[in-house]
Amino acid sequence: MSPDQSRISRRTLLRSGGLAVLGTALVGCAPDAPAPVVTDDAEVSRVPPEGERQAGIASPSAVQSQLLVAVFDLDGEAAPLLAAVGETIVALASGRHPGLAGIEPGDLTVTVGVGHRLASAVLPDGPGSAALDAYPREDVDERHRHGDVVVQICASDPLVPPLAMTALLDDHPALGERWRQRGARGPSVAVRDGHTAPRNVLGFVDGIAAPVTPDELAESVWIPDGPAAGGSIMVVRRMEIDLTTFRRLPIAAQEAVIGRRRDDSAPLSGGDISDDVNLQAKAPDGAYLIPVDAHVRRAHPRPAGVPLMLRRSYSTDDPLGLLFVSYQAELRTFTQTMERMSESDALLDLTTTTAAGAFLALPGFDAQHPLGSTIFGAS
Repeated sequence: MSPDQSRISRRTLLRSGGLAVLGTALVGCAPDAPAPVVTDDAEVSRVPPEGERQAGIASPSAVQSQLLVAVFDLDGEAAPLLAAVGETIVALASGRHPGLAGIEPGDLTVTVGVGHRLASAVLPDGPGSAALDAYPREDVDERHRHGDVVVQICASDPLVPPLAMTALLDDHPALGERWRQRGARGPSVAVRDGHTAPRNVLGFVDGIAAPVTPDELAESVWIPDGPAAGGSIMVVRRMEIDLTTFRRLPIAAQEAVIGRRRDDSAPLSGGDISDDVNLQAKAPDGAYLIPVDAHVRRAHPRPAGVPLMLRRSYSTDDPLGLLFVSYQAELRTFTQTMERMSESDALLDLTTTTAAGAFLALPGFDAQHPLGSTIFGAS
């Protein structure tokens, strides 16, 4: 990033972070001390919206504290709408859009995906063409399932996401809103080089396992070839959390639900936050150190036979819970993990999903290649 790009001071603003949905560990701190907190005093740089891949997935590496996701129906053709949305995104990220009312966009990112109805019309049986199945512990009405277009807006300034979303809808009235949800992440914990993760509303660190390096992202996140190359499959789920029930549990029982120690995030199988969980480790009496229904066991990618997900999970206060957003190269990464979790996951027993959908997060774009043009053609 060039030195002349605008920078603003980050403010320590917010609340708790999102809930763990993949709990494996990859990095570390001393096992007997709380994980170090990464402060929010660093400068915030603008994030270029154009390029091979959309911003707001793997960039910026320091995930913003504020998120607003909205899902829409589309009245009209996809190609011209998406191209125009891309132009709005560039204006917003540069600070030129009047809808920001002169407020610095900072590290604003806007990420756009399309639902299975639009994707399957041009990519039959291709990425994004499959709808997300329903799962146990859901209470999702028709309005809060699926949708034609999803927009994820992230920023460090809490004023920026709602202003950016309002500006986008003013510019593009063909988008008919189905539902929206705001979320926030708290201060982050150092996990490994280039990767941090926040604590969640339950007090546990969320997102310890994540693809970070270019090779890991290529394996886990990016669609490798075809018209959707550089895109990703995006899953969005809003979950209410029974925090009261969880809080009433003794700390040892809470740790058994998650499969990690609360203070330092070490796996119950031993080691520290830098160590992967040992699913085979047993106590002298033969019991698994990580219980059979612990979240980190049921959500671990290895037994499911899938790569890691890249997640941008945020806590919500209305309803109290989690807005789970994951990116993966194939939908099966999520579905096979979710099938294992649905069989027996102590954490899922405390959740009710109230909105859900899978989307094709579009490849990157620039002035010569409008948003969505590799899939829907030029407008």
